[in-house]
Amino acid sequence: MTNPTDEDFLAEAETVVAAFAPRRTAGGPAVWGEGDDRVSVVAERSEGEAEEIAALRRYRALLAEHGLAWIEGPAEFGGRGLPPRYADLMRNVEARYDLPDDGYLRFSMATLCPTLLEHGTGAQRAAYLRGLRSAEIIACQLYSEPDAGSDLAGLSTRAVRDGADWVLDGQKVWSSGAHLSDIGLCIARTDPSAPKHRGLTTFLVDMSAPGVEVRPIRQLTGGASFDEVFLTGVRVPDENRVGEVNGGWPVVITSLLNERSAIGREVGVDEALVDRLVDLARHVQDPVDARTRDRLADVVVRSWAARETTAGFLDGGGPPGPELALAKLLTTDILRSISDVAADVLAMSHACDTGEWGTHAWSELTLGLPGLRVGGGTDEILKNTVGERVLHLPKDTR
Repeated sequence: MTNPTDEDFLAEAETVVAAFAPRRTAGGPAVWGEGDDRVSVVAERSEGEAEEIAALRRYRALLAEHGLAWIEGPAEFGGRGLPPRYADLMRNVEARYDLPDDGYLRFSMATLCPTLLEHGTGAQRAAYLRGLRSAEIIACQLYSEPDAGSDLAGLSTRAVRDGADWVLDGQKVWSSGAHLSDIGLCIARTDPSAPKHRGLTTFLVDMSAPGVEVRPIRQLTGGASFDEVFLTGVRVPDENRVGEVNGGWPVVITSLLNERSAIGREVGVDEALVDRLVDLARHVQDPVDARTRDRLADVVVRSWAARETTAGFLDGGGPPGPELALAKLLTTDILRSISDVAADVLAMSHACDTGEWGTHAWSELTLGLPGLRVGGGTDEILKNTVGERVLHLPKDTR
């Protein structure tokens, strides 16, 4: 089948999205003071979270009905089978509308779906892929532990075979959205005698199963988008094992590469955030001083360069490679620059809430940014990845 022209696809996408949500007001200083003034890098648990999730599920179901829930995905699992650039076109359309925050689905759609495509069984793909893309199923990551963060392979959660099941015991931490999730992709140690990277296995865990306990982690922002998860005698059928027994590390690597790809892609989505930073400076400083103009220009240029760089990594159409670590590093670096400029422009209004729209709200970005710099691999670990696997520099002495 011939791919649609860009114009036809954009018209189709616009029609579907416009049927669900109103169009955003055009950017610029004239809209200062309108709408939600939160500036966040992660979806935050709040009183309206249940309503946001319900709206998100309605929206994703509408997209699935019109074949737009997984534009680049295989048709047999509800996808459209189009090249990735059509997904970029769809994101450009969505950016113009007031839609529910899809940050809740980042792991489900951008990480778990491609991981199951590569490592899942036919039954697992049939059972989960459509639901993950339509938000009927929400998933989380059960990787990091209190003593195994950057050194993930040093984890201590155990999985012991018991007939047709595995019994899991351990503790996971920093699991985004675990309190909302139906399933979790969990890595556990199945062979304590094997080298640490080779004795690990991954499982899809039912988050409502007996023995699963989710506790919120309160953040600097006041929100609680992350959780710690305790697994006590949790039984997981062997049919929910992803990949080979003791072969979980390649599954984890695939998921992390796709996670970094998703975070890296979001540099392009942040055009609205850059525009808002410019609006902030114009509002607070009238006229904008020369030093701030220079810093704003630097943010604008580096944001554009990061989008073009990331697009170059992804245009090949193959699986994500280690170079996606650089895309994630670019994202966090630019967000830090945005945060720094906003803090300097706002001065005390950045830390003290005067009640003026759009000022103190920037503190949420500043306080949430350290979490993003840890998620998907810490900046320090990713610099090692770029040095060793992209630039082929000598490894650190360990």
